[in-house]
Amino acid sequence: MFGYSEEQIAQFGLTFGVGAFMLYMVFIIFQLARESKAGRFGTFVLFLALGFGLVGFVAKGVIKYFIGGVTE
Repeated sequence: MFGYSEEQIAQFGLTFGVGAFMLYMVFIIFQLARESKAGRFGTFVLFLALGFGLVGFVAKGVIKYFIGGVTE
């Protein structure tokens, strides 16, 4: 498709698509904190609890980079 292989399209989708989705999830958490009038500590707790999965996903990529390189 347009001169790109299926692997290149999948890698692009994983890199930028999931990254955009993660930014959207941060926006959703911020909206949730704002609409519930959570305050400073409540917003911190929301980001800590709900954003922990995002941190895990990013950490997995960083660990894979340092252990095996970006070849995969």
